[in-house]
Amino acid sequence: MPVKYVNKRNDGSFTVRPSGYGFPVGLNTGNLTVDYLVVAGGGGGGAEVFTGLDFGGGGGAGGYRTGTNLSLSTGVGYNITVGGGGSGGFARTTAPTNGSSSIFSTITSNGGGRGGHDTPFNQAASGGSGGGGYAAGGSAGSGNTPSTTPSQGNNGAAGQGNNVAGGGGGGASAAATNQNGGNGTSSPYSGTPVTYAGGGGGGGNSTGSGGTGGGGTGSASGTATSGTPNTGGGGGGAGAVPSSGTGGAGGSGIVIIRYAGAQAAAGGNYSSSGGYSIHRFTGDGTFTANGSAYLVN
Repeated sequence: MPVKYVNKRNDGSFTVRPSGYGFPVGLNTGNLTVDYLVVAGGGGGGAEVFTGLDFGGGGGAGGYRTGTNLSLSTGVGYNITVGGGGSGGFARTTAPTNGSSSIFSTITSNGGGRGGHDTPFNQAASGGSGGGGYAAGGSAGSGNTPSTTPSQGNNGAAGQGNNVAGGGGGGASAAATNQNGGNGTSSPYSGTPVTYAGGGGGGGNSTGSGGTGGGGTGSASGTATSGTPNTGGGGGGAGAVPSSGTGGAGGSGIVIIRYAGAQAAAGGNYSSSGGYSIHRFTGDGTFTANGSAYLVN
């Protein structure tokens, strides 16, 4: 028959009922120590207005922040915000937008910067990772904005001229390289290694590839590829040959929390792997470590 430990005292200890049973070794009622991954939404890719030379830049990846041994109080609900991806630009009517931030406890990852866009000549924006510049000399957005240590992201690439726009920066791993989006960073916290926060590729006659980790590919016309959902990948930039293009949307972010041992908290999609309990949030929610009652079989 299970023995329930209840009646938490102010000093954090428990009164044991029924009497005669000792407090189990390894079961504590204080804080829960967790590892975390917080990835923000990627920025939207820019676009060209009509047939011309100013292809849109790739969106920057969402900020990528990870850490270990974060102490959380039991019985306290920690709000989780999962950032959405920015929208892609279209012609002269709609500029792309930055991605939104993801938040867990004291950790905030900033959304990726939008790609450079012809509305007319809007420069790329800074963010978790910076957006890529539009083709005709557009400047790139800066990454790691606002600054964190370690860095949450990287710079985009400036417009390459010659009908090629710059790629968006990759989260925490690599800056964009010419028209190609920067690569993202791998994390094992979901149970298997997964790469997140790739920058979007720039649009152009020579289109840029998306960075590993969900970055969208640029296009010469039509709609560029969007960032992969729940990776924080930036959207690809679009051109306008022979008609107005649409930049790809940024991919939404993700928050993953894990800790050693059996399940001791609630919130998100729960799984276990390799001796860890894993809580995966693909949308807003609350993470709560168990409070003052435990069952011991």
